[in-house]
Amino acid sequence: MTENQQITASASEPEERALEAALRPKNLHDFVGQARVRQQLSLVLEASRIRERSADHVLLSGPPGLGKTTLAMIIASEMNAPLRISSGPAIQHAGDLAAILSSLTEGEVLFLDEIHRMSRPAEEMLYMAMEDFRVDIVVGKGAGATAIPLELPPFTLVGATTRAGLLPGPLRDRFGFTGHLEFYATDELELVLRRSAMLLDLSVNSAAFAEIALRSRGTPRIANRLLRRVRDWALVHGIEQIDARSASAALDMYEVDGRGLDRLDRNVLTALCTKFGGGPVGLSTLAIAVGEETETVETVAEPYLVREGLLGRTPRGRIAMPAAWEHLGLAAPADAALLDQFGRPAPDPADGSA
Repeated sequence: MTENQQITASASEPEERALEAALRPKNLHDFVGQARVRQQLSLVLEASRIRERSADHVLLSGPPGLGKTTLAMIIASEMNAPLRISSGPAIQHAGDLAAILSSLTEGEVLFLDEIHRMSRPAEEMLYMAMEDFRVDIVVGKGAGATAIPLELPPFTLVGATTRAGLLPGPLRDRFGFTGHLEFYATDELELVLRRSAMLLDLSVNSAAFAEIALRSRGTPRIANRLLRRVRDWALVHGIEQIDARSASAALDMYEVDGRGLDRLDRNVLTALCTKFGGGPVGLSTLAIAVGEETETVETVAEPYLVREGLLGRTPRGRIAMPAAWEHLGLAAPADAALLDQFGRPAPDPADGSA
């Protein structure tokens, strides 16, 4: 990379981050989708404003990219309060959490992303902070150690997690409101894209919005990312009005197919079908076949493939579902292990037992 390229790259990163921030809605009215969570959260915040008190602690769970961070920012905005952002992996000692809590101001919103990855000592300190708004600071070691109570101003904790099942019960029970975010429907994603296109000053027709939404895996973050890539493609090709054909050509170039599968997804399915006859095959063997880490295949590719009915997880290993063969344009061999999601032989539609 040349010096000029380095300067351009370093200058574009803050611009891209600023663009992402600009696309985030600033209030619940502008937040698209998640109607039930928005309605419940609006009630919680309105009641807190009427009582003139900090809002109850809020726990947001759900897959990545659905708006947990955005909702935390909206909570702070709606309560006219400052926002402090940290994450579970960054808090590995009780002292780390104590330093954050002791510097909070009254009414401040503390957002902890991936809260389930916080260390156990910090977690236990958080119990008292959430319930009694105080923490005990231990001074000294051994028999001479002394616990000094430190009073905290009332604050609102917003915790976000992609794996709510890993949160211990005592921590989960201390949240006054729990909201679970679901994947978006295609029509909801089109509304997200329309708002983003307006903010980006893009001319996009309805068919192009539908095309991008179909390939966005039910996730607003992915939808906005694909929209920016389509914008780049149109800019380079001198296209002012983005239609479905332009959007499709742009996304095909970025290897995102009509069902939202990317290169990794297709590699997993192709290896499963062509190298292992549809399975079952172990996860580690499948990961080696596609040249990826086991965790990458399990956490990045598998969730969407399973949700789309393309891949199955059975006690015997991963299997290709009938839809996977069809999507790849392959004919399943007669001896392919066509199993259902429980590892049982799938019924043959020809014998009328389906």
